[in-house]
Amino acid sequence: MTVNTNSYDSAVARYFEAWNATEPEALQKAVAAAWTADGSYTDPLADVRGHDQIAAVIAAAHEQFPGFAFRPLGAVDGHHDTARFGWELVNEADGSAPVAGFDVITLDGEGRIRQVLGFLDRLPGA
Repeated sequence: MTVNTNSYDSAVARYFEAWNATEPEALQKAVAAAWTADGSYTDPLADVRGHDQIAAVIAAAHEQFPGFAFRPLGAVDGHHDTARFGWELVNEADGSAPVAGFDVITLDGEGRIRQVLGFLDRLPGA
């Protein structure tokens, strides 16, 4: 399967929209727009499947880091149905970024996320 570069960028934009949604209704809508119904999210701290569980992981991140936003770090790189990109969690008050990592996503034929494999490169106190 071949997905064009615009599909990678669009999928990642929807991904960040979901991770930056703070209101429950907006979060549910953004997760549904970004992921397939049976999509998954796995990183060292979570391993979940489906919109409700993914939204719960995102909501928990906002509870742990209030006033922070997820931002892309560098360009999106991809081939076939897979893309990777870096990100950081930025404190909107002072610009610090105590958390950073990169994610690898697999897309379906419509450009929605089927799977996320997340890696953490920088953590507070690590």
